Amino acid sequence: MPSPIAAALLPLALLAPAATAATAPPAQAAPASPLSEGSGGAGTSGEAADADGAGARVVSVVEAAFDPASAFVPPTAISHAADLVPYGSHVRVVVDRSVPGQTLLTMTVSGLAPDHEFPAHLHTGSCGADPAASGPHYQHAVDPVQPSTDPAYANDRNELRLTLRTDGRGTGSAAGSVAWHPRPGEARSLVLHAGTPAGPHAAGDRAACVKLKL
Repeated sequence: MPSPIAAALLPLALLAPAATAATAPPAQAAPASPLSEGSGGAGTSGEAADADGAGARVVSVVEAAFDPASAFVPPTAISHAADLVPYGSHVRVVVDRSVPGQTLLTMTVSGLAPDHEFPAHLHTGSCGADPAASGPHYQHAVDPVQPSTDPAYANDRNELRLTLRTDGRGTGSAAGSVAWHPRPGEARSLVLHAGTPAGPHAAGDRAACVKLKL
């Protein structure tokens, strides 16, 4: 027969494993997998981008107000002719390269000169205080003779061109497409030319410039 002391300790011995199990710390959940880089996000200077699985940017969006080149903060969109492209007017440019071998550029504006036609082209240089800083038209096959006037190179298949027409309120939209993708870093701006009616400007004068990162 067990002694009175052993009989008293027996229930405590039986409870000890249960108490140990109750006080064991809970297992920690595995950390969530981080989102893969390149799945999309906002860029600098008013840009946003979506990307494919390889991390290459396929859709670029620039949205900005036109400002003078002398603005304290370097502007994304510069007006060189405030009578045609007033300071504070708005532009949105979407460059879509999601289809292999094709580039679609769409531009939407508001607050520009009403009832006006602006030729617009992709250019090689970035925007600057000097309108000529945007360089020549971007060409898929580059004309060895510059400025390019040879129709074998200066055409709407080898250059990305569009014509923007504004309504009576200065609002407008235009799109252009080509069967190629710009070479990375070589197409740095979209330029609006003065067009018609140009008033004191020549039709080919650079009225405004929008910085791009392609």
